Amino acid sequence: MLAPLIIAAFARAQAPVNPQDQAPAQRQVAPAAMAGTPNTDIYYNLAPDAIPQEGVPKGEIKGPFTLPSQVYPGTQHTYWIYVPAQYDPAVPASLMIYNDGQAFMAPEGDVRAQFVMDNLIYRREIPVMIGVFINPGRRPDQPEPTPSNWGDPDTNRRTEYNTLDDKYARVIVDELLPMLYKEYNLSKDPERHGIGGSSSGAIAAFTVAWERPNQFRKVLSNVGSFTDIRGGHAYPDIIRKSEKKPLRVFLVDGRNDNRAVGADGSYDPARDWFYQNVRMQQALTEKGYDLNYSWGIQRHGQRMLRTVFPEMMRWLWRDHGVSTDPHDMIERSFNGPKRPQ
Repeated sequence: MLAPLIIAAFARAQAPVNPQDQAPAQRQVAPAAMAGTPNTDIYYNLAPDAIPQEGVPKGEIKGPFTLPSQVYPGTQHTYWIYVPAQYDPAVPASLMIYNDGQAFMAPEGDVRAQFVMDNLIYRREIPVMIGVFINPGRRPDQPEPTPSNWGDPDTNRRTEYNTLDDKYARVIVDELLPMLYKEYNLSKDPERHGIGGSSSGAIAAFTVAWERPNQFRKVLSNVGSFTDIRGGHAYPDIIRKSEKKPLRVFLVDGRNDNRAVGADGSYDPARDWFYQNVRMQQALTEKGYDLNYSWGIQRHGQRMLRTVFPEMMRWLWRDHGVSTDPHDMIERSFNGPKRPQ
C-alpha cells in the first residue's frame, strides 16, 4: 500500500549518517535483498474483533466534514467522526484520533477501526470513545487520499506528518479539538485522549503527543516513519536527552518493512524503517516510558494490524474505569446502546 510511495522517496539524495549511530554489524555494506522472497503478509488475517458481530450495536460514522487550516494556509483537512451507540451526551467520552483516516476506517481495509471499537466498547474492554478519522491536509483543487494513494505525491502529507515541529499538533489541538468540543461531550483529561497512525501518520501521531502531552497521552504507531525523511531518525536521541513525558506508546513494525538496501548492496540505516523503530523502542525503554511493542514479519503497510490492532487498543486503554463490586450487574453486563439501533 505505502511501499511504492516510500521507495520512491529513497531515490532522493540521502543525508549523511553518523557511523557512531549505527550498530557495529550495520556499519558495513549489507547484502542485496534476495530475489523472489515470499509474501510475508499472507498470514495476517482479520481478527474476530475487526468483523461486525451479531448483536453488537453499531456506531455511526458522520461526515465527511471539512476543516480549513490556518496553520497551513490554503489547505483543508477532511475528517469523519465515529459516534458509538453507547455515547451519552451527559457523560464525558474518551477520544481517539486516527491520521490517514480514510485508511483506518475503510470497511474493506486492513484495520476497520470502527468495527473494532464497536466490539470492544460493547464488552467494556475500552471506554466509550469518539473516534475521528482525519486525512492529511490538501488544497481544494487537490484530490482526496485513497486506499491506493495516501496523498504523498499530491497533498500536504509529507510536510505535515514528517516534519519535527509543532505545526500538525496545532492543527489537531487548536483547530480540530475546538470543533469537537462544540459538538460532543469529550473529557478534557489528556489521559483519555489518544492518537495513532501508520507510516508517516505514525510519526505524526507521536509528534502530536510529544509536543502536546497536556492534550494527548496515548500513541498508536504502526510501521512508523522514524527515518530520515525529514529528520525523524533523530527522535531516539531527542527522547534520551529530554525529560520523560507522561506518554503511553504501542509500536508495531515488521522485519520486512523498508530496509534501505539498495540494488547495489548499499545500506543506509537512517532509512531502515525496522531498525529505526527498534531504536525508538530502545530509547523509550531506557527512559522508562509506558511502552509496548510487537515485531512481526510484515512488509510496509497495515497488514499486521488486521491481527494486532484490537490488542493495541485494549492495551492503550487498559486503565479506563472499572468496578470490582460483585453486585454491580451493570458493570458485569454488555455495554448497551444509549440510542435506538
